[in-house]
Amino acid sequence: MRLARYFAVASSLALQGCAGLQSALDPSGAEAERIGTLSWLLILFSTAILVGVCVITAVALFGGERWRARIAGERVVISGGLVFPILALSVLLGYGFYLMAPGTTAARSQGGLRIEVVGERWWWRVTYVDETGRRIESANEIRLPVGRPVKLELTSADVIHSFWVPRLAGKLDMIPGHTNTLTLQATKAGISRGQCAEYCGGPHAFMSFHVIAMPEDQFSSWLAGEAGDASAAKQDQAAGQALFLSSGCAACHRVRGTDARGTIGPDLTHVGSRHSLAAATLENDVAAFVRWIRDGQHVKPENLMPPYEIFTDDELRQLAAYLDQLR
Repeated sequence: MRLARYFAVASSLALQGCAGLQSALDPSGAEAERIGTLSWLLILFSTAILVGVCVITAVALFGGERWRARIAGERVVISGGLVFPILALSVLLGYGFYLMAPGTTAARSQGGLRIEVVGERWWWRVTYVDETGRRIESANEIRLPVGRPVKLELTSADVIHSFWVPRLAGKLDMIPGHTNTLTLQATKAGISRGQCAEYCGGPHAFMSFHVIAMPEDQFSSWLAGEAGDASAAKQDQAAGQALFLSSGCAACHRVRGTDARGTIGPDLTHVGSRHSLAAATLENDVAAFVRWIRDGQHVKPENLMPPYEIFTDDELRQLAAYLDQLR
């Protein structure tokens, strides 16, 4: 009884890895579905081989003389040790090539939306380029229309990073001075979590992002809003805006529609509407803004934003409230 209970607990813990925002076994994209199919095929085939080997081993150890003589015969050794592996692996390899061939992948978007993603230390610069060539910059989050193939152009500003959203596609390296292309096609609405999959130094483990797949009409409305300037600061947020512009924040960050035109750090024009802060390190709310500004080096050690210890508690709340309303 106790053994059965332990087995049930272990099974439930193992199965938790088969779902979630960052599980390759819970695909929500066309390429990830093909990768999932191939993965399950290999897992089942390998399991069958393991069971077969265990059975043969058990017969060799504990079987009668007749059965042991059979499995020791030259015909069994040649067919099981040579012919079967060649045929089985050839079939699997052929099926893998067929499944992942360019002809079966999502069609490239032609003259439509494309997204430029640049790996930075240690965050993601995201720029949408629409059909007219208009460029809309964001950071640490990607939004996609469901059902439409979208081309991502991936590169790096510093060291080698690797772009990986397990629920949508396989990983692809981001190399300084070189652009790699990845086509994403979300098959259903929802949120997926991505990660830098190449050690890039410093807080590499905290270099994540979210991909949000939206119905086509909702995405079009969102993109139109994202292209606009930041919402005007309300009267009770004017003090926070003044602090932002006068305390050095505007030297690194841009807020369209204001005098903040920095390009070193993430664009903050609509930062309050993003799913998370600091490259998916914190929840997005006023308390998180306060924590990041005051304790950024504790939250994400070695990140390139300098510590700000000049603000009083009231000033921190005012600044955080201003950033939170940038939607």
